[in-house]
Amino acid sequence: MPERVSPALKAVSDAVLAVASQLSVEEVLQRLVDSSRELVGARYAALGIPDGSGGFRRFLVSGMSDELVAAMGPLPRTHGMLGAMLEAHDAYLTDDIHRDLRFRGWWPREHPDMRSFLGVPIVARDQVIGAFYLTEKLGATEFDAADRELIELLAAHAAIAITNARLYERSRELSILSERNRLALELHDVVSQTLFSLNLAAESSATLLQRDPEAAGVQLERVRELAREALAELRSLILGLRPVDLERDGLAGALGKEVDMIRRLHGVDVESDLESAGQAVVETDGRAADVLRIAQEALHNAVRHSRARNVTVRLRDGGRSLRLEVVDDGVGFDPADPELRSHHLGLTSMEERARELGGRLVVSSAPGAGTTVSLEVSADGA
Repeated sequence: MPERVSPALKAVSDAVLAVASQLSVEEVLQRLVDSSRELVGARYAALGIPDGSGGFRRFLVSGMSDELVAAMGPLPRTHGMLGAMLEAHDAYLTDDIHRDLRFRGWWPREHPDMRSFLGVPIVARDQVIGAFYLTEKLGATEFDAADRELIELLAAHAAIAITNARLYERSRELSILSERNRLALELHDVVSQTLFSLNLAAESSATLLQRDPEAAGVQLERVRELAREALAELRSLILGLRPVDLERDGLAGALGKEVDMIRRLHGVDVESDLESAGQAVVETDGRAADVLRIAQEALHNAVRHSRARNVTVRLRDGGRSLRLEVVDDGVGFDPADPELRSHHLGLTSMEERARELGGRLVVSSAPGAGTTVSLEVSADGA
């Protein structure tokens, strides 16, 4: 048995590494179904994940050409032998699937003929979340008990891999949703206010045009300024939607590009002092994106709300820690003001991100005294 378990453990290891590599659920499932076919020497293999409505959310195959899969038509339904494996926790094997009454009525016309069969449910928390289907044992007339044990072992770990992959995809969906909410707040807090002022100035100039042309000219100049501001804000938001390549540029490089963009769009003097050596503290475990988001939020607050003339961004290598500072000479505010927090969620967002990555965020400010946002992140996240 140890000789047979060794390839099984390798297949399990590959599945775990697939999830750790942040592959999609589809890629993880394909790796699992390919491994199952190789482990027991099956000509064909499939892995099905039900959708709860009589069909399959995903149904992946191994050992069939793309042309054959296309010829068989849409995804199968969860009936017949396919559905039977989703209703019980026990594996099933036979040397001739044609003799089983459950086999009838689910075989597509273009489907290759199959005899030997091994079906193993994938169970997580006492619920069947999928199943392996293996057919046509190579070099033998049927699958044996050792084959069943191998696929049962793979299925047990497949349940973990599938659950983790689903959680990863869900976390990505929540991250996208969070960014959409941030964009909506930016549009509401900044662009919509500018457009409201623009509309008001345009109406005022129209009213004054006949009665006081000089005053109307002043309002029209105001319209021009507001239009430029709105255009700059929209450009900033659109550029902010472009994906940041942290793997290519590193945290310091990505932050440097953000500073350059803000200089161009807002005309604010932004100084940067970015040490790249310490960024490994957060890049090795995927926390660099959160650090960058905090820096972006602090920078945008400085140029949009503080009326600062000068802003400084620092990234410092503390050996076992990374320190980020965003300092401005703007009007300042009271960080504890609940009314301010209810209207501008940037502070809360930064604090939540800091907690998630195990960092310490300090916002130092007072009316008329500028603002300093400091973030410190240690290598161990403590």
